[in-house]
Amino acid sequence: MDDDVPPTAGTRRPRQPRQATAERRAEILRAAANTFGSKGYMSGSLTDVAEQVGITHAGVLHHFGSKEQLLVEVLEYRDKEDVRDLEGQHIPGGIELFYHLLRTARMNVDRRGIVQGYTVLTGESVTENHPARAWVTDRFRVLRDEIKTALLAVGEGAVTEELADCAASSIIGVMDGLQIQWLLDDEKVDLPVATQFAIEAILAAALAGNVRPHPLG
Repeated sequence: MDDDVPPTAGTRRPRQPRQATAERRAEILRAAANTFGSKGYMSGSLTDVAEQVGITHAGVLHHFGSKEQLLVEVLEYRDKEDVRDLEGQHIPGGIELFYHLLRTARMNVDRRGIVQGYTVLTGESVTENHPARAWVTDRFRVLRDEIKTALLAVGEGAVTEELADCAASSIIGVMDGLQIQWLLDDEKVDLPVATQFAIEAILAAALAGNVRPHPLG
């Protein structure tokens, strides 16, 4: 096994070149996403992660310092994957943001492990003192603000701040909820189609404002 750890004092082994490359870190992140996705953060161990990439528990710590830091970087890695192919590598604004959300749903069909890891970790983050809690809370806040800003731009004055806030929270909630259903039964839930239906319905209701139908009274 390749430890990826510098030789300790007192050994006669010649010093090896440092192997903390971006490629190796990405390999560990993918393994961690798979481990945390299938076992959860609490049950998934660094040894589980290490075995997938052919290094030791100490080797993982050499690259990331702690299990908590590895978790945070797994979550950040997922978000970077979402925008990797976008100009400027950040979420677009206006109507393009909603097209981006639909593209993300289509991409997720082919990266089940990342979706599973995100779903498990965000669910676990509601527990007290979970190391991902602050990251997840901040991520939802930023995403709500981005969706709200995009909706206000699309509405061009026809959408109130209050309604935009509600619509943004609803879109995030629907997308995450659909991912759970899809993970449990992907034959019954068409993730891209259901996501597009939900986002379009929420957008239509928000843009209609006070004149939107209220079938529930």
